[in-house]
Amino acid sequence: MSDFYKKILDNNKKWVEDKLKINPNFFKGLSKGQNPPLLWIGCSDSRVPANEIIGAAPGEVFVHRNIANMVVHTDMNMLSVLDYAVNALKVKHIIVCGHYGCGGVKAAMGNSSIGVIDNWIRHIKDVYRFHQNELDAILNEEDRFNKFVELNVKEQVYDLAKTSIVQAAWRSGQELTIHGWVYGLNSGYVTDLGVNFKSNQELDEVYQLKF
Repeated sequence: MSDFYKKILDNNKKWVEDKLKINPNFFKGLSKGQNPPLLWIGCSDSRVPANEIIGAAPGEVFVHRNIANMVVHTDMNMLSVLDYAVNALKVKHIIVCGHYGCGGVKAAMGNSSIGVIDNWIRHIKDVYRFHQNELDAILNEEDRFNKFVELNVKEQVYDLAKTSIVQAAWRSGQELTIHGWVYGLNSGYVTDLGVNFKSNQELDEVYQLKF
């Protein structure tokens, strides 16, 4: 058994013991069900742990993560998580959280072939194409990279609002707000990008579904 593998097993035991010292019924309470107010759609990057960033306890955040926090309308994994969060758990907030220094976004700025992930990164390249004039006008590469990260988050928030799942919830009068955040790896702070949706009336008319 490797040292790392043994360490994470030992860490689990200590974590359980620490929780039980504070609250002997901690795990009994969790086992009864979940009622999180928030769905987090974030990047798979190991440096961006959803619960820890916002100081949330187990049971408070429903999480979906993929490369570069993408909302792809043909991704049944994402759609299944979204449907369950919105229609079963009745979450009141959805946060799409990207992060500066995102490897997926960085890869989309170049043309190197990485493997199967090339097909996923194409969706990120589409975001660059939508904003090419703005991004190409930024001469400093680091600044352009950071702006691309922010624009990618905003586009995913828009795409989330366009889904039939979210629009049906709004039509039924469900309280649901979508937010776009970006996380700073070098600071630990999140920034609300100011792109928020509470109704499909905020979308361009072409995207507003008629149920």
